[in-house]
Amino acid sequence: MPGFLSWISGLFPSKQSAPPAPEARLFNPSPEKPAADTPYTSPELAQQLEEHLFCWLLDAEPAALRADLSSYEEVLEELYQRLTSNKMEELPRQPMSLPMLMRALSDESTDRQRLTEIILGDPSLTDQLLQIANSPYFRTSDHAIESVDQAVFVLGVDGIRNVISAAVMRPMMAARNSREALFGQRGWRWGLTCARAAELIARTQGEDTSAHFMVGLLPSLAYITIRRELQRICRSRTAIGEPEPALIRHALARYQWATCQLLANEWNLPPKYHAYLLAAERPAPKQKHTPLTDGMVIGTREVLRHAHQRNLAEEDLPKVVRLTPDQISNIRNALQKMLREGGRSTVRS
Repeated sequence: MPGFLSWISGLFPSKQSAPPAPEARLFNPSPEKPAADTPYTSPELAQQLEEHLFCWLLDAEPAALRADLSSYEEVLEELYQRLTSNKMEELPRQPMSLPMLMRALSDESTDRQRLTEIILGDPSLTDQLLQIANSPYFRTSDHAIESVDQAVFVLGVDGIRNVISAAVMRPMMAARNSREALFGQRGWRWGLTCARAAELIARTQGEDTSAHFMVGLLPSLAYITIRRELQRICRSRTAIGEPEPALIRHALARYQWATCQLLANEWNLPPKYHAYLLAAERPAPKQKHTPLTDGMVIGTREVLRHAHQRNLAEEDLPKVVRLTPDQISNIRNALQKMLREGGRSTVRS
């Protein structure tokens, strides 16, 4: 743990105060020299997409996200200290059955009966898994899945991996009160869409689909974790009350990837999960985009499109991702079908 904390601390300046949030931290396309007649580079387009996402998640107008934060310096400093010292009180702890499930799913000799036994050993996971497996996002037919054994048989090992990832994270993102209900609902839909996009891209590139699905869900869990930590800090300072949208946006933009890494570490996820997250946060110049990098962009664009929000123009999407036109079209079609079947988004008025 000390070595990991030293690595996390290295993400921040040595000065012991919270630094200003850089822009477009969620989407980090590998820099490429734009054409002479291109008005925007891919980082600028990515920044615009991120701002549209924040407006939707926080149910706020752009001007509200640019409010003055000078009165929140102590709050941001406390958040920074909690994150760098691994003292975030809202960081979800490792699910009880996750280590055993990860080992079983990575072992090719694990049979259906053994996997079913592990899942049934955690009653709360069993209930969540059946709910998720029968949701429009994962259902493969009109027939309901009524048992864990049936779920493993119908979905297969790869399919059940993704259902397990979603079933593990869904309770952590469930709204605790009316104030976070909309944020939690939208964050979950966004997370599922990005995770599915990363999975689909990974499949086209021969990468680990289930690992990319799980890391695709982590940013949405990181978002609600940061939001709750801010609420906890603000409640401890009674003069402040609820955090403003601009404060939440600032914290999300600055600390989202570091929180993802803390989650991966807390849950003892394999090293390649950390590598996927780091490659999405800090791509080298002209580095090939990872499925997570492009999946976050396409997933975000499609969930905003479904919710009728401000968005990245369709003709600009190929400037941000590194996929062929056919790949973009196929992935978008799959996501749109998933979102339609998942129900209409709540449209911000």
